Amino acid sequence: MLFDDFSLGRYSSDASIYQITPLGITVPASTNDALRALDIAADAGVAILPRGAGTSQCGQAVGKALIIDDSKYLQKISELDTDNATVWVEPGVVLDQLNAFLKPHGLWFPVDISTSAQATIGGMTANNSCGARSIRYGNMVHNVLAVDAWLTSGDCVQFGEVGESIDGPAPYRQLANTIRGVYASEQEEIAARVPKLQRRVAGYNLDMASLGPFNMAHLLVGSEGTLAYFRRIKLRLSPLPLQKVLGVVHFPTFYQAMDLTQHIVKLDPSAVELVDGTMIGLSRENPAFRDTVDKAVRGEPDAILLVEFAGDDKTTQLKRLDRLCELMGDLDLPGSVVRIEDAKLQKDIWDVRKAGLNIMMSMKGDGKPVSFIEDCAVPL
Repeated sequence: MLFDDFSLGRYSSDASIYQITPLGITVPASTNDALRALDIAADAGVAILPRGAGTSQCGQAVGKALIIDDSKYLQKISELDTDNATVWVEPGVVLDQLNAFLKPHGLWFPVDISTSAQATIGGMTANNSCGARSIRYGNMVHNVLAVDAWLTSGDCVQFGEVGESIDGPAPYRQLANTIRGVYASEQEEIAARVPKLQRRVAGYNLDMASLGPFNMAHLLVGSEGTLAYFRRIKLRLSPLPLQKVLGVVHFPTFYQAMDLTQHIVKLDPSAVELVDGTMIGLSRENPAFRDTVDKAVRGEPDAILLVEFAGDDKTTQLKRLDRLCELMGDLDLPGSVVRIEDAKLQKDIWDVRKAGLNIMMSMKGDGKPVSFIEDCAVPL
């Protein structure tokens, strides 16, 4: 347990603009250590706050609570099933660490967020992270199959698929029946008021409950650690795409980039990401990114879209890129696509996009943005 002023100060902030001094910090060396911390906090009536890398920008990793820092030791990867493309991980496993482990097996975990070098799977699950390729692979809630979790009662239960009959210990059966009952009484209100958006990352995902089979783990995804402590998380993996091509689509106005996306997504891209003129300009001012930007961006567009096509066959992806060029011509923007077929240059371009927040923070003067919201989404 850490209660010294330095540690309290260090854990009082994260990547957000918020700052709250915690009650204390524990850095468990094992899941059993984490359980002991949970027991102590429950006995004392003290709030707990599981924490990963603290990369979120909405303040979820700070609070007046006992912080349980999973990021240092709880990094075990187990039960990889290559036939069914699943794996169990502890909450402190970092996304890039997991994908490096999976790469020799031809698999990856495709919730590809910009902070992949730091973000932990536990934090991503709590946050219902999305990532650049959510248009193809979905959010965390679409890729988490089960969660072994501790309740404040000390019960360890596996949140997963629930059928017509509910198996498991009594506390779990009671929870599942309660959720099903809430859904039964409120399903019309849920249908009317929950936005029909893929990248919706707020709340407890009650819309994914059902009177029939549903997955209880989906309620934990996005719950920001308020419902249970994640001991292990079972993930759905995807085959690594063998071939990728990238189209950098140039727009004279930001509005056009936003408006015409609705047509581009019909081509079934694996990713569509926006980069605005401000970020392009700041990237060009940075010696580390200037050469990459100059290879991908012509002139001074008000915005660009990075449109990626991925799959096993290169010819198929090139045909999709051809269709993108034809589409932009039909939309009165002929010649607006820069074709990127070289794999290294594609990676370099995505690295610039991933560094977007840091690039924006390099802005000088009163126009510098304040980062406090993550995914702000509207229907296409």
